[in-house]
Amino acid sequence: MTATPRRIELPAPPADQQVHLDRGEVACWVQDVDIATYEPGEPDAFPMFFDQRVYQGSDGRVYPLPFVDRIARQPVVRPWRAVHLENTWVRLMLLPDLGGRIHIGYDKTRGYDFFYRNNVIKPALVGLGGPWVSGGVELNWPQHHRPGTYLPMEFEISRGDDGAVTVWHSDLDPMQRMRGSHGIRLRPDEATIELTARLHNRTTEPQTFLWWANVAAAVHEDYQSFFPTDVRYVADHARRAITAFPAADRPYYGVDYPALAEGRPGADRLDVYTNIPVPTSYMITDTADEFFGGYDHRVGAGFVHWAEHGIAPGKKQWTWGNGEIGHAWDRQLTDDDGPYIELMAGVFTDNQPDFSYLAPGETREFSQFWYPIQDVGVVHQASRDAAVSVEVHDGRARVGVAVTRPLTATVRVSQDGTLVHEQTVTAGPGSPAGVECAVPAARTRDDLVVTVTSETGDVLVEWSAHTPQDGEPWSATAPPLPEALSSVDELLLTAQHLTQYRHPSRSARPYLERVLDLDPEDSRAHLALAELEHRVGRYPEALAHLDAAARRLTRRNLNPRTGELAYRRGLVLERLGRRAEAHGAFVKATWDEAYALPGRLGAARVRLYDGDAATALVEVERALVADPDNPTARAVRVLALRRLGRDADAAQALAAALVADPMDPLLRAVAGTSSDLDPTVHLTVAHDLAGLGERGLALDRAAAAAAAAPTAFGNPAPVAHYLRAELLLDAGQEAAAEVELAAAARVDRHLAFPSGLDDHDVLVRACARAEERGTPDPVALGLLGSLLLGDRRGADGHRVLGAAVAAGSADPVVLRNAAIATVNTTGDLDGADALLGRAITAGGPRPRLVFERDQLARLRDVPPGQRLRDLEASGCDLLDRDDLAIAYLGLLLDAGRVDEALTVLQTREFQPFEGGEGRVIAAYDRACVARAADLVRTDPRAAAALLDAGTTTPVNLGEGRHPADPQAQRLVAAGDAHDAAGDPGTAT
Repeated sequence: MTATPRRIELPAPPADQQVHLDRGEVACWVQDVDIATYEPGEPDAFPMFFDQRVYQGSDGRVYPLPFVDRIARQPVVRPWRAVHLENTWVRLMLLPDLGGRIHIGYDKTRGYDFFYRNNVIKPALVGLGGPWVSGGVELNWPQHHRPGTYLPMEFEISRGDDGAVTVWHSDLDPMQRMRGSHGIRLRPDEATIELTARLHNRTTEPQTFLWWANVAAAVHEDYQSFFPTDVRYVADHARRAITAFPAADRPYYGVDYPALAEGRPGADRLDVYTNIPVPTSYMITDTADEFFGGYDHRVGAGFVHWAEHGIAPGKKQWTWGNGEIGHAWDRQLTDDDGPYIELMAGVFTDNQPDFSYLAPGETREFSQFWYPIQDVGVVHQASRDAAVSVEVHDGRARVGVAVTRPLTATVRVSQDGTLVHEQTVTAGPGSPAGVECAVPAARTRDDLVVTVTSETGDVLVEWSAHTPQDGEPWSATAPPLPEALSSVDELLLTAQHLTQYRHPSRSARPYLERVLDLDPEDSRAHLALAELEHRVGRYPEALAHLDAAARRLTRRNLNPRTGELAYRRGLVLERLGRRAEAHGAFVKATWDEAYALPGRLGAARVRLYDGDAATALVEVERALVADPDNPTARAVRVLALRRLGRDADAAQALAAALVADPMDPLLRAVAGTSSDLDPTVHLTVAHDLAGLGERGLALDRAAAAAAAAPTAFGNPAPVAHYLRAELLLDAGQEAAAEVELAAAARVDRHLAFPSGLDDHDVLVRACARAEERGTPDPVALGLLGSLLLGDRRGADGHRVLGAAVAAGSADPVVLRNAAIATVNTTGDLDGADALLGRAITAGGPRPRLVFERDQLARLRDVPPGQRLRDLEASGCDLLDRDDLAIAYLGLLLDAGRVDEALTVLQTREFQPFEGGEGRVIAAYDRACVARAADLVRTDPRAAAALLDAGTTTPVNLGEGRHPADPQAQRLVAAGDAHDAAGDPGTAT
C-alpha cells in the first residue's frame, strides 16, 4: 500500500526545459503531480434555489451551478494536471483544474514558499457551490469566491519574442456566461510574476463583476502583513464597520482590541495574525500607493504585490483567526500545513461586495505583479521594479532595497531637501542591498526621503512620508425602505445600488415601483424595469416599459442623450422575432458611441439570421472599428464572408482571429474544433450560432452537448435535444425533429438545470408546440419550471411545474421543485408535503428529500415525536447529511434519547459550511447538559468532567466557538455538578 505523501514533490525539469534554465531562460512544461486529495462528493441531484442567502456580502444565488455539500473524510492520492513555470529565481506550479490557480510560488534563492503551500487538496465547504481549497493564488471573478473555483479551465502555453512564457487559462463563468482569461507570465530577466487578465462580456447585457486575486501566506507569530503607510483605517465587508489600522481603536468583529492591548501591549495590531482571535476581514479604505504584501520575520522573506492604483485600489486581509474557530477551519482545509492569511488584491473594486460594470461586448485587460523579497523587513514603499524599507533608530537609518532583476543602483537619503547620504549598491533577486547611514536630526522615517535610481537615472522606488489626512472614512448604512422615501433621485440610486451590489435580501423592484407611484412616466424607472423584465424572459412586459420610457424621452426631442433605450428595444424585439424592427433599433443605438459595439453586433446578428450577409458584413466591420479584437465580431465576420462565397477571405480572417485568441469557444466552433472540458459550452455556442442563422454549425454543437454526460458543470443534454428539434423543424425535417424530441424525453436529466434566455426561449417554444399538439410535454415543462425558479419567477414557476405534474411527470426533481414553488407561492404546506411524498415514492428516500420533508413538517406543526417516528421509518440514512443529522439529533433530544444523540455527537465527523456554523455546537451543548442532568444524581464528578471537557469544542464537530458566544447554561450546569461533587472551589 502506497503511503499518503506528506509534501508535494515538484518534478525535476525535463531535459529540454533544463536547457532553458541553464541559459537563464524560462522553463515551462506540463507534468502531472500526485497530491493527496479529499474528493468532493457528488453534486446534489436537486437544484438549489437559494433566496436571501448572504455570500461574501452579496447574493448567494447558486443556480444553475450544481451544489456539493459533502467532502470525503479520507484522502486518495491522485494525479493533478500541473503546469510548471520556472526561471532562475522563481518556480511556480499552476493547477488548471482548480480554476487556473497558482498552487505553489517558491523562492529558489531562499528555499521559501512565498505563497502558502498546501500539500493536500482538502476542500472545505466555503465556495459558492461548495468545495473550496486554500493555498497559492485563487483568481476570483466575476464574484468572490470564483463560482468555478473547483472547476477546470482550458489552458495554452505561449512563448514571447522577449523570452517571456505565459500560461493562458480560459473559461466561461458558469453563472453569467462571461469569459474570463488570465495569463501567468515569467520573464527570463526578473523574479516578477505577472498576471494579465482579460475579462470579456460576451453577453448582450451589461454585467456586474469584480476581480480579486486571493493570495494565501503561511503565518505564525512572526509573520506580518504590510500595507501602505498612509492606510489609517480599514473596513469590513460593504463598509459595515471600520476601525483604525494597524492598531484597532475600537471593538471590531466582536473583539475589544483596545482592552486586549491594555493587558498586552501590541495586542491591538491587526497586521499580526496571532493577535486576531476570530474570523476577520478588513479592506483598506484609501491609499495613494500601489503595493502591499507580507513578510516572514522568522525566515527573512516575503512578497510584494504591485498594481496600478487607478484601476487596482483593492487591498484586503482575511484570516480565520488565531482561536478555536480558526484552528477548526485549519483542520478542515489542510492536514499539516497550518494557518494562513489571505492578502487579496482587487481590480475595479475596493471592497467586497463592490461591483463594477462590463458593457455588452466589452473586454478589459489589466496586469498585477508579485515578487519575492528577502532580508529587508516590512516594506514601506514599492514599485513594479523594487521595494524599499526605511528604519530609523538612535540617529541612524537603515535602508533595505529588494529588486526584481540584477542591477546597480544608487541610494540617496535626504532630509529637509538636503542630501545626507549617497551610495551605489549592487542588488538582484535574492540579494537585496542594505545601506546604513547617520541621520542625527531624524526621529522617524517620515523625516527622510529615500530615492533609489538605476544606472540610467530612472527612479526605481522612492520613499517619502504621506501628508496625514484628517477625519474618518464613511461607513455604510442600510437604505430606508421604499415607502419611507419620497425623493425620486434617492429611490433610483438605491435601486441601482441594490442591483449593482447584488444585494442578498432586497430587490430593486419595489424602489422602482415607488418611483412610478410618484411619477408614472419616469423614464429612468421604466428603463430599469425593462432591464429586469428582459433579463428573466418577460419580453412583452419589458417592451411595455420601453414604450413608456420612450413616450417621456422623445416627448421633446427624438434623439435621447444615450443609446440605451434603442439598444434595449433592439434586444427585446429580437427575442420577440421582430428582427427588422430590431435592426433599426440596434442601428439607432449606435448614434451613441457607447453603444457602437453592441449595437452593430446586434444589427449584424439579426441581418445574418435573416440571410442578408452583405449587410451583416457591413455592420460587423463597423463593430470591429469599435473593438478590432472582439472575438464575437471576428467570428461573425468569418460567417458573413462564408455566406458571401468569399471562402479565402473567411479562412484568412479565421486564422488571424485564432492566432489572437485560440481559446475563444465561438471562434473554435466556426473553425470546426472544440473542447469537451466544459460540456455546457457546447450548448452556449450552439445558441450563439442558432441566433446567427448558422443552422448546420448549431446542430453540430448541439449534438456535442446532447452527447455529453452530466458533470460538475451541469447537464446540457436535454435542452440540446430540444434545440436540435427546433432547428430541424425550422429546416422542414419533421421526422428528424421527432427523433430529437423522443431523445429529450428519455435522456438522463441528472443535473440538468437550464438557465439563461436562450434556454428559456427554446423551452418556452417547445412547451408551446407540445400544447398546440394537445399533448403537453412534462419534460420540457419540468425543465422550464426549474429555470423559472432559478430566475426567481416564483408564480410562473409554480404554474409551469404544476402543468408538468398534471401532464404526468414522475421525475422526483420536478415533484420536489413543485413542492418548493407551492410553499413559496401559495403557502399550501399540505399540498407541498403531498408533492414531496410523491417525490420520495418516485426517487426513493434520498437524504435531501427526507430532510426537506421534515423541515416542512416542522412548518406544519407536526409534533416532534411524530417527526422522529417519520424520520426513523423513512428508510433513509439519517446521518448521511449534516443538516439532516442535526435535525435528527434535535428530535432525539426532544424525545429524551440523550445517550443516542451524544454518541452521534461524539463519533460522527461534521463538515460545516462557512457562515453556517453553530448548529452542531448547540446540539452538543444541549446533549451534554441533558446527560449531565441525569448523571449528576449518581456520579457528579463524571457529570462535571463531561461539561468541563466540552467547553473546548471536540474536533469531530468540525467547528469552534466564538469567544463571545454564551455558554451560560453549560457553565451553570458544570458549577452545579462540581458543587454536588464536593468541589465548590471549581464550581465558583
